[in-house]
Amino acid sequence: MAFPLPELKDEKIYLIMASAQNIRSKNIELIKELLAKDYYVIVITTNQPYDILKKNYEKQGVVMEKIFFVDTVTKYAMGRDHEPVNNCRFIGDPADMTAIGIAVSESLSGFKEMKVSLLFDSVNSMLIYISSQNITKFVHFITNKLRLMNFSGIFLAVEKGLDPDMLTQLITFVDEVIDVDKTPPAGS
Repeated sequence: MAFPLPELKDEKIYLIMASAQNIRSKNIELIKELLAKDYYVIVITTNQPYDILKKNYEKQGVVMEKIFFVDTVTKYAMGRDHEPVNNCRFIGDPADMTAIGIAVSESLSGFKEMKVSLLFDSVNSMLIYISSQNITKFVHFITNKLRLMNFSGIFLAVEKGLDPDMLTQLITFVDEVIDVDKTPPAGS
């Protein structure tokens, strides 16, 4: 893997910064790293539809049995319901923070006794649908939920796509910020 997360700890929350051209590959690397550390992963996708992510993960050798998705873009993009799948909850509108919050809460509750990490992909794509102030409130809600349930979390973002005030707020909600474009590769 291009960057290991040896410091990844249970119950810690991270903001992972990557360049726009690297964010998709970092998503896959993070999923592989979490699965290798025996996590169940809940992916909130606001960037790519479930079918695309599933295809990309499988192409990269990711086993899907320990991954659950909250997909906020498929119904919105297709204009209709997706056929039901066991490991995904489809939300109709990426701007519906209430529906996303309920789906995340229910998903996390279903994994209570397991080692879980939530991967939010990506903070930047939420800016298409809602204001930075509402995104900040939502991330604050999710980080507190994760802390109360003793789960870890990772928020992916492109630093140059966030305004400085929003970035400052996000940094205050997490335990650690990792800029993967500035982190030396493993073994360096």
